Parts: sequence; C-alpha cells; structure tokens
Amino acid sequence: MKILKKILFICFVFALSSFVISDSYRYLPNSSFQAGEYFEYKVKFGFLPIGEATVDVSPQIYSVNNRPCYRVNIFGKTTGLTDLFRIRNTYRSYLDTAAILPQKFLMSLHENNYKKDQTIIFDHIANSAIREQDKEKKNFKLPDNVHDVVSGYYFLRTVDFSKVKAGESVSSNMFFDDEIYNMKVKFNGRGVVRTRFGKINVIKLNPILPPNAMFEGEDAIRIWVSDDKNRVPIRIEIDFSVGSASMELKEYRNTRYEFDWK
Repeated sequence: MKILKKILFICFVFALSSFVISDSYRYLPNSSFQAGEYFEYKVKFGFLPIGEATVDVSPQIYSVNNRPCYRVNIFGKTTGLTDLFRIRNTYRSYLDTAAILPQKFLMSLHENNYKKDQTIIFDHIANSAIREQDKEKKNFKLPDNVHDVVSGYYFLRTVDFSKVKAGESVSSNMFFDDEIYNMKVKFNGRGVVRTRFGKINVIKLNPILPPNAMFEGEDAIRIWVSDDKNRVPIRIEIDFSVGSASMELKEYRNTRYEFDWK
C-alpha cells in the first residue's frame, strides 16, 4: 500500500509539473526598450511629405489579464495638402513586460469617412483571443506565443542579430485582421545610414511578404535598424505598385541607451 501511495504521489507530481510548464508564460529578456521612450517619424511618398508617425511606450506600467504590461502606441496621420484625406490611425498594444506578448490590442482607423475600431483580448494560457468590432464579438483559436502587429515589432527588438547570419530569417506567428500569419523577417547584413543626427551603423531587415497586388516584390519593405542595444528603426522604405514611400526618424527621447551618431 505504501509503495502504491508513493507511485501515485510521483505520478501526481509529474502531472502537476507538466500542467504548470504547459500553462506558464515564456520569459523573453528585453534589454532594448523601456517605458517612456518616444520616436517621431516623417513620412514621404516619393519626395512629397505626406504625414508623420509617432511610436511611444507609456511611462506607466499597466495591469492587463493580471500581468504587468507596457502600453505601446503607434499613431499615424496625414499632414499638409494630403490632410484633405484626413487620416488618423492608431494601433495600441498592451505588451507583457516579461513575455513580450500582447495581452490586449486596439486598432482605431479613421480615414476620411471610413472608420474601423477593433479590440482584441488575448489568452495565452488557452491560446485564444476574443475580437470585438462593431459590437460583435468573435472567438479565435491561436498558436503559441502569437503576436499582434505592434508586439511583433517589439519582439524583433529583442532579437540578437549578432547570432543571425546574412540571408537567414527570424519568424514568429502574428494575428491580424482575423488571420494568422507566419511573420518572417530576413537579415540582410549591416550598413551605414545618414540621418539628420549624423551617420549611424544599421542592421538591414526585409519582412518577407507573400505575393500580393499592393506591394512590389518580395522585398518591398526595407528596414534599417540601429546596430546597437536600442535596435530602433532609423529608416523604412516601402515599394507599392503605384510608387514608393519612406519613413525617417525625426525626433526621439528617453531611449534606454545613447545612440552612437558619427
């Protein structure tokens, strides 16, 4: 009887351990960004300035799903003559500080008379999400460690590209617009970019896109990220089927580390 009790106890411990491991969050070290950082970008279509975008992490830490989270906000708008189209788009993610995973995502698109507002609540224990839009709720089953469009960018900032060879890709699952995508970003080596602040060493990245009518080619999006501990996008270029757009760093503050401008 004692032997049977010991066997049952050991089986219970193993079963409990398996349960805890499968339901625990991953831990992803972050040494690149911090609460309070702010970036501002100017946006051009060809040589024509058409808008600006801001990317910021709130100084405050929020609790979502009983987890401490950064609140990351990306806001883009048209400016000047193009403001006739009156675009005001916001993407916001409550990003788990330990797992670098989204707990809550909000999207608000206001483009002239078009409006779309969406909220997604993630459950990474159950690998599911609830999306609410136009007073309608819908449930989705998701893979492990899935990202939204904002948290996917911050996940990339945690990647140590010194361990990635040129031509290799970093991948992660992303949930956006009710679809699951296998987000792949190719590392294309290193270079130097000239900015209004001076020259800076960069990492060259290319999100790998499936064939589509909007973008021109598989390498239609090119990103130059600071080759330092910050890993901040310095410049972005996008080739559309109707022309090319670019984003360049205009202002910044409260970075975790000083940039090495030359």
